[in-house]
Parts: sequence; structure tokens; C-alpha cells
Amino acid sequence: MNQLIVVSFDSVDDARNAMKRLRGLEGEGRIGFEDTAIVERLADGTSHVRNELSGATETAAAIGALVGAVVLWVFPLAGAAIGAVLGGAVGAALDTGVDPKFVKELKDTLTPGRSALFLVVKKADADATLAALRGLKGDVVQTTLDPETEEALRQALA
Repeated sequence: MNQLIVVSFDSVDDARNAMKRLRGLEGEGRIGFEDTAIVERLADGTSHVRNELSGATETAAAIGALVGAVVLWVFPLAGAAIGAVLGGAVGAALDTGVDPKFVKELKDTLTPGRSALFLVVKKADADATLAALRGLKGDVVQTTLDPETEEALRQALA
């Protein structure tokens, strides 16, 4: 089952640094993401949301491309359009990523100079993940982790 983890940081750069560390673990096969997003509220009060490619988007694109190729072979002119439409429909049906409404709510409450990291985790080596986040100062906003793992995350970010 996927786990939601949302952490806010005192600095705009900290969410990016945390994501960079976690992407390193992903490259080693020690964590897998369904979706990620970084929210930054700059000192001037403007905010930015960086949504990254989600697993649902990747799946939808692959299915759309496959169906498009088959239809393209049978009906050359309509194949690309049908594949794109089907890919979008599959993506909507697989809506398993970070909820955009929740991202907006947190974005609106962040004080200037702070950032937040949204993670939907498919699988993770908990010890490696905690070690990667250790030393970054952050507050756990919300998780679906079990209480012991959530407390370990809070301690790593303290």
C-alpha cells in the first residue's frame, strides 16, 4: 500500500535537498515513488509547486502509446489522437498521486521562506530513508505511516 508523507521545512532549499537525497536512494532501488511534489513559498510571498512525473502518469502514457500504436497500424490517421485520449482517460482513472487540493491548502498556509515536500511512496527501506533525511530540519505535517515509523521520521528531522 502506498504511504503519504508530507514534511514542511524552514528553508526553501531544504525540500529540494531532501528530494535530491531521496532520488539517490531511488537510483539504488531503496525507495520507490508513486508521486512527489515540492512546494516553495519565497521570501516575497510568491509560491511555486513543482509536480514531478507520477507513476500514474507514466502508466497512462505507456498504455496510451501502446493502444495508439495498435490503432495507428489499423487506422493510421486516427491512431495518435485515440492513443492520447485513452492515455488521459487511464491517467484520470489511476488518480493515485498527491491530491492537488491538499497541495494548494498547504501552499496557502506556508509562511514565506518555507517549503514542503509531498511524497507518495510505493516501497522504501525505512532505515536508509531515515538516514537520508537525518540532519534536515523539518516538521511532519501528515503521514499514513504507522505510529512508530512516523515517530522515527520526526526524530530524524528534529
